[in-house]
Amino acid sequence: MRVTLRLFASLAAHLPAEARSSHKLELDVDPGATVTDVIRRQGIPEALCAIVLIDGHWVARQDRATRALAEGQVLAIWPPIAGG
Repeated sequence: MRVTLRLFASLAAHLPAEARSSHKLELDVDPGATVTDVIRRQGIPEALCAIVLIDGHWVARQDRATRALAEGQVLAIWPPIAGG
């Protein structure tokens, strides 16, 4: 099954070099793969996954290990963001 992974800010370093400018990578994942499965597969530290969306909908930290992805969905992740 194919999904799109989008990583922003410092997390883009976990994408292949050729995907960093677009901040996205098409991934083939097993049916039933969860948000946590994708995060771990890409070697992204889970503590740095502050904002996680699937097709624009928030996925709470406690739901990431059980929230399965579906064909064609977009998983977008941001690190903690500070401003002022």
